[in-house]
Amino acid sequence: MSSTSFAGRAALAQSHRLVVKLGTHVVIRDSGDVASERVMNLVESLARQRQAGRDVVLVSSGAVGMGMSLLGLRQRPRSLGLRQACAAVGQGHLMGLYTQAFAGFGVVAAQVLLTHEDLADRDRALCLRTTLMRLLELGTIPVLNENDSVSVRELVEHRRREGGETSQPIFGDNDGLSARVAVALDADLLLMLSNVDGLYTANPALDPNAQRVAELSSVDEQALARATGASSGGTGGMGSKLEAARLATAEGTAVVIANGGMPDVLDRILAGDDVGTLIAPGEWHGARWRHIAVSGRKQGALVVNQGALQALLLGKASLLPVGVVAVEGSFDKGELVEIRDGSGRVHGRGLVNYDADACRKLAGRHSDEIDTVLGYRGYDALITRDNLVMGAL
Repeated sequence: MSSTSFAGRAALAQSHRLVVKLGTHVVIRDSGDVASERVMNLVESLARQRQAGRDVVLVSSGAVGMGMSLLGLRQRPRSLGLRQACAAVGQGHLMGLYTQAFAGFGVVAAQVLLTHEDLADRDRALCLRTTLMRLLELGTIPVLNENDSVSVRELVEHRRREGGETSQPIFGDNDGLSARVAVALDADLLLMLSNVDGLYTANPALDPNAQRVAELSSVDEQALARATGASSGGTGGMGSKLEAARLATAEGTAVVIANGGMPDVLDRILAGDDVGTLIAPGEWHGARWRHIAVSGRKQGALVVNQGALQALLLGKASLLPVGVVAVEGSFDKGELVEIRDGSGRVHGRGLVNYDADACRKLAGRHSDEIDTVLGYRGYDALITRDNLVMGAL
């Protein structure tokens, strides 16, 4: 997406990188069984978008619900330990479902289990972004889920919400996780699918005159006030989705909240149909890279030779150690550094994969020497291509 302005639903057709979140009620029927036909239809749509050249990341709930079904539990457990056990049982079966389903359409699925701490920690978030970018380059569809068998945050916060013990904004049922992943990947569109048609002017279960809100320019307190109640089968709800949407749109990602049971819902949204609730991004596309390009919080610099500089300016190369002739300043792994030539001119900026001391040791060396020099190998490049912005700054 090259435009810096957002032209409403018509702009969605230009989306290249999609993050699609499926709620528990999309994956699991009210009876507790897997909604096989619905899931297969969505998988087919996602595979078709992947094969058309779009990057697709799937964030799927449903592990706890699937575990409940397999264990013969009819009511969602209130015990944290039992919920984690259900997640442990259900996650493997959930991933098996996606692996087989995507394979039927010629697409490889890759499992990635996360906690919110993985995205809050700078080093882990950088590793995650690099992994996901490599998976997308390889043509796979990464399938992400909260690692509920070891992470208690989502399950505990759901229990607090049920008991009315917290007034803090809650990211539940993978809503916040999908928003943070969308931001980390600089996604064009975050599509959040649940069992509702979008945001309404009032609770449609209580008010027969409630109308679907087709588009929001931003998530404000009035919009949040319309969203009441949480999902009975998952840990999310409309309030959770709007909080997640506020995070994503603030970083340049458009958001659509829609019904995952609607036929061809993904295709219709990308075609610009009036489906669900569209929440416009604050800045359309490239917010992450504009941040890298203009942020004043640079910590140091890597001075490169002319060969490396030309390769970087062509737009396809990562910065390898052999191209670095000097290291300036002090910085940690994951921090922002400048790319300079020998005269001191700044040609770019990027997020570095090693700290300053390691970069000094590696400067001028070949990537296959990293293990020998450092005693370990994290990355072949000091800055990978997807964490680099080159050009006049």
